Amino acid sequence: MHTESKGSRAAEGTSLERAIVLQLLRDDRERIWSRAQLRAELEADQSELGQEAVEKALGRLEGEGVLGLSEEAAWAAKAVRRLDELGLISV
Repeated sequence: MHTESKGSRAAEGTSLERAIVLQLLRDDRERIWSRAQLRAELEADQSELGQEAVEKALGRLEGEGVLGLSEEAAWAAKAVRRLDELGLISV
C-alpha cells in the first residue's frame, strides 16, 4: 500500500500554486488567462486528478487574495503584480 505524508502533499500543492502564479505573471502572455489555457500550460489536462488539483489550487489562491477568478478566467491580483514589478517575487 502506497502512502504519502501530509508534508509531501502540502509541498506538491505549494509547487502547483507557485507554478500558477508564475504563469499569471508572465510578460509574454495576456494578463488574463482562461482556466483552460492555464490547465493546458500546466499540463493538467492529462488527467481528471490534474484538473481537480489546479481548480483546488486556484480556489486557495483566490481565497488568499493572490489572484482573481471568474468562472472562465484567472488573473494575478494587483498587489501581486506590483510585488513582481518591484522584484520581490523570485524563483
